Amino acid sequence: MKPGWKPIDHIELLENGEAFFPAVFKAVQEAEREVLIETFILFMDKVGWELHAVLVEAAKRGVQVTLTVDGYGSPDLSKEFIDTLSAAGVRVQVFDPQPKLMGMRLNVFRRLHRKLVVVDGQTAFIGGINYSADHLADFGPQAKQDYSVLVRGPIVEDMHRFALATAAPSRRWRSPWSREPRSPGKNRPDASMTSWASFVSRDNRHHPTDIEHQYRMAIRAARHELILAHAYFFPGYRLLRDLRNAAKRGVKVTLILQGEPDMPIAKLAARILYDYLLRAGVQIYEYCERPLHGKVALADQEWATVGSSNLDPLSLSLNLEANLFIWDRRFNQYLRERLQHLMQHHCQHVQEPEKSHRLMWRLGLSVLVFHVMRRFPRWAAWLPKHQPQLAAVTHVDEAQLDPEQRRA
Repeated sequence: MKPGWKPIDHIELLENGEAFFPAVFKAVQEAEREVLIETFILFMDKVGWELHAVLVEAAKRGVQVTLTVDGYGSPDLSKEFIDTLSAAGVRVQVFDPQPKLMGMRLNVFRRLHRKLVVVDGQTAFIGGINYSADHLADFGPQAKQDYSVLVRGPIVEDMHRFALATAAPSRRWRSPWSREPRSPGKNRPDASMTSWASFVSRDNRHHPTDIEHQYRMAIRAARHELILAHAYFFPGYRLLRDLRNAAKRGVKVTLILQGEPDMPIAKLAARILYDYLLRAGVQIYEYCERPLHGKVALADQEWATVGSSNLDPLSLSLNLEANLFIWDRRFNQYLRERLQHLMQHHCQHVQEPEKSHRLMWRLGLSVLVFHVMRRFPRWAAWLPKHQPQLAAVTHVDEAQLDPEQRRA
């Protein structure tokens, strides 16, 4: 499957679980032939059980349903949860399931981090939202701020083909990991196009930099404005240099990052970069209402992206990710309005790094963390490798249950 720009008939930004979950559940309830779902996290909370119910109902009426979860992100699905899905005819698959060693999960790296839904090959969802109650405001102060999109049109053909490649047992590793090499393609469609999208994934063999390449092309092509909202921000030097160069040539570059992180090290890592970016004129806002979990960006008046990929070493170098790159003026404008609302009402504008960052001990810690995270993907590649598996399951051994919260 080669990436390319295809028309969009309909695209809709879904902000947080309040918009995302009802839209997905409704699409599953209306499915006639097929439902394909990939997710990093599926919890057995009120959201997980509601998804469970609509999948069981769809399978019982004859819809072919495949649910693929990540073995690290979703290790605590009970026998009851799995067995009732399987009994109804749902195919449940786990990406890279690994036994624990002395109570520890070792499959930390190379995770299936995508969040993708395709229904009847006609309606698709993609973004950063998992199936868990912490994506709903009533979860409390730790509820996540996140985004997904609903899309219809010819672009769904590419998303459907990709999801089928993961779901089909006979091709389960040939397709996701061994597709023919492809060029990342152009970062924008032809000038005559008005509403188009490109589905781009990354893996660890043939397409390790496709998503990053699309980001860098958009940043280098920007002439007026760039807004990037990311939960985990620690990209490589080349992307950082592109952001600085854009700001220096007069582009209004704005970053929205975590102010109330679910993982404190993520905030520390991002702040290490503040001086480097602020001196070039990059504007930085920290979202302080609750943990930011989004992975979205826009450039000028047409380009935008929504997906599962953070701009950090895990997403850019190890995880399996997928983003939708969008060329649509109305969608770009609406996403800008929502991000500007976030900045105006729920963010703190960072004028300069905190004074404590200037202390010698803090500087030393920052340098250490920077170099560790920058080299982290290379070090992870030295770890013992195994051929990832996609295992069909009927239940999970209750001895493996682990309620520990996982980072998404």
